[in-house]
Amino acid sequence: MVSEAPEFDHRDQGTAEGLWREALPGLIGPLDDAGLEHLVVLAAHPDDESLGAGGLLARAAARGIDVTVIIATSGEGSHPESPTHTPAGLAEVREAEARAAVAVLAPTAALQFLRLPDGGLAGHAVELTRALERRVAAGGTGTWLAAPLRGDGHTDHDAAGLAAADVAERTGCALLEYPIWLWHWGSPGNALLTGAVALTLTGSELETKRRALQDYRSQVLPLSDAPGDEAVVPPAFREHFDRDVEVFLVSGLGAGSRVAASGGARGGESLDRAFFDDFYTGGADPWGFEDRWYERRKRAVTLAALPRARFRRAFEPGCSIGVLTAELAPRCDELLSTDIAQAPLERARQRLAGSPHVRFEQRTVPRDWPAGLFDLIVVSEIGYYCSRADLAELVRRSAEALTPDGVLLTCHWRHPVADYPLRGDEVQAAFRASSGLTVIAEHVEADFRLDLLVRPVSRPGIGS
Repeated sequence: MVSEAPEFDHRDQGTAEGLWREALPGLIGPLDDAGLEHLVVLAAHPDDESLGAGGLLARAAARGIDVTVIIATSGEGSHPESPTHTPAGLAEVREAEARAAVAVLAPTAALQFLRLPDGGLAGHAVELTRALERRVAAGGTGTWLAAPLRGDGHTDHDAAGLAAADVAERTGCALLEYPIWLWHWGSPGNALLTGAVALTLTGSELETKRRALQDYRSQVLPLSDAPGDEAVVPPAFREHFDRDVEVFLVSGLGAGSRVAASGGARGGESLDRAFFDDFYTGGADPWGFEDRWYERRKRAVTLAALPRARFRRAFEPGCSIGVLTAELAPRCDELLSTDIAQAPLERARQRLAGSPHVRFEQRTVPRDWPAGLFDLIVVSEIGYYCSRADLAELVRRSAEALTPDGVLLTCHWRHPVADYPLRGDEVQAAFRASSGLTVIAEHVEADFRLDLLVRPVSRPGIGS
């Protein structure tokens, strides 16, 4: 599959900091930090905490606020082609650097290393979530949880952000997501920054952050002159973290947290049947499934992504008027397609009247999940209608309903929609991080992301 941004390489030139400095004042609002009473900062790798939230850490420490820093991995994968350092050696170096950096930012902070695998954080969501929840729950009201941005472009960052969002949803703490790699591969028009807020740093806080980053010598300087030992945070990239502001996406506001809200319906309740009933009164095909080029092209990519010519039993929740259903049907022995609303189901039944192996039912997923196992599940353009709790249930149900050789295809529009509780990137990240499945193919572009997931032991044959 063809992949576009956020695919990136740290050795690429990336987006110039000058472009961000010009654009940020018009993109972000102020962060009111008066409600901060306990701060937990989650880093996927040693240095994330200093890059993304170093100033926030310094401010909390200066106020005498309890601070906890949790570093999920030891960063042993930062230089996979290094001829001078083994992964174990790098882990030792980076943990020592983290201790020094955190001591500069917040000398009394509690620092915890989880030592989960660098590059494999998505497969350890349970351990990460449990460790995080213990620390957050101990803080009580006024707890802020800072974590990498979901959609930041690095699988470990996405997994860490998703775990933090899950904990924030269940505990009621404020969640502040900080970008890192977005500054490298993104641009000022990126939709992920919609509703962002900024913490303006004092001169002392910025200087403290700079000193902490200097302690990460293995990242800001080359390990050696040999190929494979290049700096992971070279000067041009480091400029993004030398600003007098730190940028956050805020959600999951808890009691005692007075924060400038990020806007939109992110993290709200799932859209109910009444919403869709009203939507379909405006026309038989309100999303333009039949006519829009985006929809026709996306269906072609979806069908091309499927690794087998035929499937035994397939499930398509959210089938709407059955346009994708009609193209899936010839490749399935049995196909169950459902929708929350009755009106589109009637049109879908008419469209597939000559296909007795296709069954239509009115169901609200994940609550009304069908019984049995499926070797193909297509979750396309429905996840962002869910609350965070319902999305977690949707991920769980989808994974549990997959046969050992089954395939789960997820695909979602990436741009924000004010009425939707979540964004497509959040949905895709949830499946990647929490399903326990392995991504075997992906397609990423400005408008949508598609992932193909299977059980880790499964090896679907191409063209079989």
